[in-house]
Amino acid sequence: MKTVKIAKSAGFCFGVKRAVDMVYHQIGKKDLPIYTYGPIIHNEEVVKDLQEKGVRVIDSLDQLRDLPKGIVVIRSHGVDRKTNQTLEQEGFQVVDATCPFVLKIHRYVEEYCRKGYQIIIVGNPNHPEVEGIRGWGNPEQITVISTSQEAEKINFSKDQKVCIVSQTTFNYKKFQDLVEILEEKGYDIIVLNTICNATEERQTQSRALAKEVDAMIVIGGSNSSNTQKLFEICKEECENTYYIQTIADLDLQKLESIDNVGITAGASTPNNIIEEVQTNVRKQF
Repeated sequence: MKTVKIAKSAGFCFGVKRAVDMVYHQIGKKDLPIYTYGPIIHNEEVVKDLQEKGVRVIDSLDQLRDLPKGIVVIRSHGVDRKTNQTLEQEGFQVVDATCPFVLKIHRYVEEYCRKGYQIIIVGNPNHPEVEGIRGWGNPEQITVISTSQEAEKINFSKDQKVCIVSQTTFNYKKFQDLVEILEEKGYDIIVLNTICNATEERQTQSRALAKEVDAMIVIGGSNSSNTQKLFEICKEECENTYYIQTIADLDLQKLESIDNVGITAGASTPNNIIEEVQTNVRKQF
């Protein structure tokens, strides 16, 4: 009998749902333009719907300065301290939708930089969350790594105190591996596992599901870091793993000879897209 299973944790996490709800709450609330500083979340379908409702995505402070004053919603990934301050100085009403788990990392970086620690951020250096985190401390005290090779190259003085934090959506197993390499160097280290619980849970459930099925579908935006990591994890366990944004990206014919299909989704994937994929896969079966 053919079956379709969905990971329990698939779809919006707390921080993403909170950020999206905050933008929709602003729509129609006041007769002011509404902007988001960067895409509110990494999901093209959600961003498109907001744009259709008049919300404009702004990618830089220079771009914002030439626009009518209004409401700026800071995306769930957060921004650096300078950007935060400049938005208010320029006369915009700031609504901070930064995920609370990301805000906690901002505070850690501020605190431990002030105490003289070298900060190591484990994450993708080009991800907006990491770019924002980096901007809450002294650049000379902050290093970003994402691979074992980069961890091996770290070379502080032996008496240097080190604080390790992580991008909230980083692969938990990879984080542990990198921490192990750094601990072997003999530094006085404080490890703050800032991968959010929802990410760990989602990755664990997706890996377990991928082991059980013949094909795995991972749903999420093309720029979504946490969805990309889910895809990598599922691909390790199930060769027939497909990364899609919507049902339009999935070739259902590939599932014709499959008996068991698993579905998971990134933290920025709306429930209606997950349900649409599930419904169409079931029809194929």
